[in-house]
Amino acid sequence: DTATMKSKQLRSYVFVIVQFACLIAIALTGPLIARNPLWLALEGAALLLGLWTIWTMRSARFNIVPDVPANSQLVTHGPYRFIRHPMYATLLLGALALVLNAPTPLRAAVWVVLLIDLVLKLTYEERLLVESFPSYTEYRQHSKRLVPFVY
Repeated sequence: DTATMKSKQLRSYVFVIVQFACLIAIALTGPLIARNPLWLALEGAALLLGLWTIWTMRSARFNIVPDVPANSQLVTHGPYRFIRHPMYATLLLGALALVLNAPTPLRAAVWVVLLIDLVLKLTYEERLLVESFPSYTEYRQHSKRLVPFVY
């Protein structure tokens, strides 16, 4: 049904708009490179995870909206062996490093909004992945959402 498809697309774009708005707000309200060595290491870890994820996804379709593209393939190797949403983990980790480096109540609140948005987005995305890939249900039993061995 066309109305249902448009509703799903709208939901997907709202998730992405909120995500980018939060990331831009964090980027514009403080330095982009952490000065504190601990937060710089956290930022570096996020960058490495992001690069590993992009490298792993090079043969698949990379998509910023949670919709599953036609003819896509389920990726379960690389960082996906441990967590199902390594790019979301990358964004959260990198943004957290920036917020902790120059903390303000506004930046912390924006990070919490980003966290909520990405958890809602990945929850929605996982429903779509279950519909698209029968093996996704089993894959979920052997991996965590965002934090290896935890969540």
